[in-house]
Amino acid sequence: MADFRRHIPTIIATSAFWILVFGAAFLFGLRRPPAQPIEILPPPTIGVKNSAPEPTATTAPLRVYVSGAVRAQGVYRLSPNSLVEDAISEAGGANEDADLIAINLAHPLSDGEQIYVPVRGEESPPPPLADKDAADSSRTKTFDLPDEPIDLNTATAAELESLPGVGPKTAALLIQERPYSSVEDLLRVKGIGEKTLEKLHPYIKVD
Repeated sequence: MADFRRHIPTIIATSAFWILVFGAAFLFGLRRPPAQPIEILPPPTIGVKNSAPEPTATTAPLRVYVSGAVRAQGVYRLSPNSLVEDAISEAGGANEDADLIAINLAHPLSDGEQIYVPVRGEESPPPPLADKDAADSSRTKTFDLPDEPIDLNTATAAELESLPGVGPKTAALLIQERPYSSVEDLLRVKGIGEKTLEKLHPYIKVD
């Protein structure tokens, strides 16, 4: 017991020493600035420029004049890569007596083009118009119309060909289908529809 008492001062001194050491280390750790985060940078690029994407060019719409056997003749604006079929649709569609077989519906359009839709039995559609002034002054085909209505049962082939939309083939069919009891009998002739009959009505008769 006496020996233990002799070592008490040494134990106290040793304990105080380690307390001071650990205390100093603790205080030093609190005062040390926090470690900076490590930033990982991408590798440098050589010969590559960061440029904004180039704006895409906008294409102007096509202006197409549609005439003939359509519901609404006129100039229409269509998107690029449009076809003849699209132009006819913009014009309200083709009439009942339109001869769509005579034109290429899959033909790609170009700006300023004229699309003429003929009537069934029409021999020679009008040539394309060169400019807007010509289109304004001549929107429909012209004919040497008869001064008075002609009789469908007695008219010659030349007289029948003077009717709007009637060519040699249609005139021959009109003569072949005789006799007629009324003007409406023309509807039984191949290529003659309601629209064509409406155009012919002022120039024909049946006696």
